[in-house]
Amino acid sequence: MWLRVRFRDSSGSVYKQLQKRARVGAFSCEGVQHNSTMLPTTSPHGNGTLGSRDAARHTAGAKRYKYMRRLLHFRQMDFEFALWQMLYLFTSPQRVYRNFHYRKQTKDQWARDDPAFLVLLSIWLCVSTIGFGLVLDMGVLETLKLLLWVVFVDCIGVGLLISTLMWVISNKYLLKHPSRDFDVEWGYAFDVHLNAFYPLLVILHFLQLFFINHIVVISSDWFLGYFVGNTLWLIAIGYYLYITFLGYNALPFLKNTVVLLYPFALLGLIYVLSVSLGWNFTRGLCWFYKYRVQ
Repeated sequence: MWLRVRFRDSSGSVYKQLQKRARVGAFSCEGVQHNSTMLPTTSPHGNGTLGSRDAARHTAGAKRYKYMRRLLHFRQMDFEFALWQMLYLFTSPQRVYRNFHYRKQTKDQWARDDPAFLVLLSIWLCVSTIGFGLVLDMGVLETLKLLLWVVFVDCIGVGLLISTLMWVISNKYLLKHPSRDFDVEWGYAFDVHLNAFYPLLVILHFLQLFFINHIVVISSDWFLGYFVGNTLWLIAIGYYLYITFLGYNALPFLKNTVVLLYPFALLGLIYVLSVSLGWNFTRGLCWFYKYRVQ
């Protein structure tokens, strides 16, 4: 918006100077000075490094503290926006990562600062695991043990392992210009894992439940059963690989992120072999879950 500043001067030079300064937001005619520190000061390199006076409140420890504090205050979480992200992770995951770009520009961090997505994902995980317990005819105690296994080992434990591994690989091998100002945040690597894990969870832990004992009995030995079951596994793992690729490809300071798509070749080979040889991944998962809670 252009601010018009009326100032009478016979030569007109003062008026032109004031008008030029007003256009760039130096001051307003209402006497309210614009605060140039409303948005974080970014470096010309495009990685969004902050000035020294703002660095303290943007350290990893400060971001972690803010995240954990919001985790205890549900009113501060934006669940509507988290639901929007979950929807678009299926239909248009690129739009989700555009929001990560916006967060970097406004808050100088790639990782989420709102734990609402993690909370909703945990609820999905608990509900679907209870559904697995019902489908597999588990008792209350067995279902509770399975829930603890799935939440703390499959989701949190494996998630921390994969996120740390991808964080190390991306910072060591994929950076265009290795520097302290250009690095992948660990929190962002964990967010990428959560984004990729959600479609996999819905497909294998929710949609698959309706096929285990009903519609098409995919836990049986007949061809249609393991064909449908293994196809669901193919789609779920394919979603995980693709959304992971999009997450790291969205970072402008990384190179050669296309290598994250190479596992698709191995995935396709395993799928063809599994259908040809009669491997049934769903039956193996059901057996593994029952073995866990014994």
